[in-house]
Amino acid sequence: MTGRNQTIITYFLLQGLTVEPEQQNLFYALFLVMYLTTILGNLIIIVLIHLDSRLHTPMYFFLSNLSFCDLCFSSVTMPKLLQNMQSQVQSIPYAGCLAQMYFFLFFGDLESLLLVAMAYDRYVAICSPLHYTTIMSPRLCISLVVLSLVLTTVNALLHTFLVARLCFCADNKIPHFFCDMSALLKLSCSDTGVNELMIFIMGGLIVVIPFLFIIMSYARIVSSILKVPSARGICKAFSTCGSHLSVVSLSYGTVIGLYLCPSADNSTVKETVMAMMYTVVSPMLNPFIYSLRNRDMKGSLGRVFLKKKTPLSV
Repeated sequence: MTGRNQTIITYFLLQGLTVEPEQQNLFYALFLVMYLTTILGNLIIIVLIHLDSRLHTPMYFFLSNLSFCDLCFSSVTMPKLLQNMQSQVQSIPYAGCLAQMYFFLFFGDLESLLLVAMAYDRYVAICSPLHYTTIMSPRLCISLVVLSLVLTTVNALLHTFLVARLCFCADNKIPHFFCDMSALLKLSCSDTGVNELMIFIMGGLIVVIPFLFIIMSYARIVSSILKVPSARGICKAFSTCGSHLSVVSLSYGTVIGLYLCPSADNSTVKETVMAMMYTVVSPMLNPFIYSLRNRDMKGSLGRVFLKKKTPLSV
């Protein structure tokens, strides 16, 4: 369609987070504190696992990778959001927008796959405890992380290239606080059928199937516990899986609320709030969930920072 007037877009305007001028400083301070808390909390977990040899186990290997993923995931959107809140023009260059979308997809999908690896680790620990060290070997743990990195890289590159081939006309206003892929597709004046098809296919492979694997893992865990019911076994399983289940519920709950439960009223506001939960609140709360509900992490915190000797729980 060569007869259609088109304007070359060199930048986009991010308009998804608008607050009253008198509340600007309050929200800026709030988001800054949340972002710094996210960075500090996840860094502490990474440092603890690295320094404490008692935490050099498969579960904490995956946890350190998840913390690094959360740290990066939050850093994809928050610095630009904080910058735009202090700027009169909330703009982002075209190339920067594509880069932000790529890393958002990459770290978001990576977290999904890491949660699957952690669920499999808990399944083996509870359902096959005698073979745990043999099955969850260092080679398998590294292979699971590398596989997750490869899959997320391919998925993020695919969607980024598909968006880069689209044409954008005069409208460059994104009703979001970051370059969300769905928002960019709505702005495009090209045919987005291929993009939507690949979102459906790859979304199933990267998000839906991993979620089903997690459900299946915990179904087997519950079945294994019920075969030999005991108060000690239930408490051990809860302490082992409680933190992971909390993180899974928080992460997938916001994704389901954002993408699978659309609402006609105030959809832009709802999408912004749910995306804020997914990109800011969840990465901030994950370190607290693991540290407050995990005796090993609290014991490691005492050994590393307070120089206390605390026995490691089995």
